[in-house]
Amino acid sequence: MNDKRGMAPELALLAAQIQLNPHKRITARNVCDICGGVSDMTLHRWLKDPNKAFPLPIYIGKRRYWRESEIIAWLDAQADRGAA
Repeated sequence: MNDKRGMAPELALLAAQIQLNPHKRITARNVCDICGGVSDMTLHRWLKDPNKAFPLPIYIGKRRYWRESEIIAWLDAQADRGAA
């Protein structure tokens, strides 16, 4: 069920909690969680699919990090296109 702004309750809560810092880096696990609990394999597929235009991570050692703001912007673009 959606709230009066048309958002699902989980998204409304997430939007209220997130103070987007354009420099905040998040781990692959956080990216998977933000993207609806997708698997690491789905994340890998999105990265390899040029049509998805999924944001590229930066590597620190062997760990991947994304800018949180880029992931949120990508999700918003997917929702706008109806492909999310």
